Amino acid sequence: MASTTLTERSLPAGQLELEEPQDNVEFINQQLEPTDHGPAAWKLLGTAFVFESLLWGFPLSFGVFQNYYSELPQFAGNPYISVVGTVASGISYLGAPFTAPFIKRFQKYQRQMIWIGWPICIIALITGSFASTLETLILTQGVAYGLGFLIFYYPILNMVNEYWVARRGMAYGLLCSASGVSGAVMPFIMEKLLNKYGYKTTLRIVAVALFLLTGPLIPFLKGRLPVSRYTATTTTRSDWRFLRTPLFWVYSGSNVMQGLGYFFPSLYLPSYARSMGMSGTMGALLLALMSVSQVAGQFTFGVLSDRKVSVNLLIAVSTVVSAVASFALWGFAHSIAPLVVFALVYGFFGAGYVAMWARMSTSVSADPMAMSMIFSLFCFGKGIGNVLTGPLSANLISRVIVLESYGLTKYMAVVIFTGACMALSGVIVGSWSIGKRMRFLL
Repeated sequence: MASTTLTERSLPAGQLELEEPQDNVEFINQQLEPTDHGPAAWKLLGTAFVFESLLWGFPLSFGVFQNYYSELPQFAGNPYISVVGTVASGISYLGAPFTAPFIKRFQKYQRQMIWIGWPICIIALITGSFASTLETLILTQGVAYGLGFLIFYYPILNMVNEYWVARRGMAYGLLCSASGVSGAVMPFIMEKLLNKYGYKTTLRIVAVALFLLTGPLIPFLKGRLPVSRYTATTTTRSDWRFLRTPLFWVYSGSNVMQGLGYFFPSLYLPSYARSMGMSGTMGALLLALMSVSQVAGQFTFGVLSDRKVSVNLLIAVSTVVSAVASFALWGFAHSIAPLVVFALVYGFFGAGYVAMWARMSTSVSADPMAMSMIFSLFCFGKGIGNVLTGPLSANLISRVIVLESYGLTKYMAVVIFTGACMALSGVIVGSWSIGKRMRFLL
């Protein structure tokens, strides 16, 4: 029997166009929720927001753990402490191109994937609490947690795609800002717990908290499309023709460069503040301010991309302002004031880049299946930078601290590298846009 195909379009009341007999069409139309609005769409987005804020917000708060681990005798002086945090988030990014096609092929099992990945994250933290070596922490708090997140997160993202079509930029902006909301609070909580109980008890407390706060919400994670033989994504193959589109490679190059520089401030701002003689609480404050600004930035850039503001212009603004902030504010910071301003500016403009992935994908291809793969490849590109942050930082960080020098000397190479990557990311897209306009005029 020939396989049934189903094609989704943004139609009134969430209707679908099906290559099926009319009686089946009417039955399915009656069962589907509308796209881009309605209680079901907002309930799903709200639940995804909670999962993003807590389970993704935790690895993004690793700067506090790094500050703590670097002061422990068994880890002191180890240049690879940052690998614990970067590998957790890096796996989540790098695994996207492999997970996305799997979900599309076996979409009816996406809820089961959530029930597999979510417990892995919890168990990873519990096992990590028994670690006494950095290698064990990398395997548990890093690798295992990252794999668990990879398995459960992308099914949730696929559900969001089913409900949000025309307003996807807004939905992604809101979803991306979730970790910023938790990031405004989580660094303080982690810092207090680590100082009072140590990392072993802290990891156990976090595991229990994540279990209690997110576990009861899993039943609310339901896709919009029916789990039946009419689900076309189980038979539709991805269209890879977008790989021949120059714009895809322009965006990919820009994205990789942005990812190479983006993660350094969140990792090293607490350590930078500590090198200036400030407390761990002040370092947590800087991360919290960056997270609050990140919420506003990602939502703003997401909404602007929905309103047809040029994506290339938004990319240029995001990257250039981030570069200037790194060179001028972070590099010359010798007191708390410029660090606070840097955290706010960098958080807003730097984090806004990710919220534009949805519209960058639609600029490359209008095919829904292709857009899903493009988005996952953008995740992969970001993951390259994320994973390399740890090894790169081991070679960029100096052991000498000179308080009145640029970047305190110790962090000078990190500051310059961050700013240069951001600037180059903008130059790649900017030069493409200018070249395209010149060719048009000629």
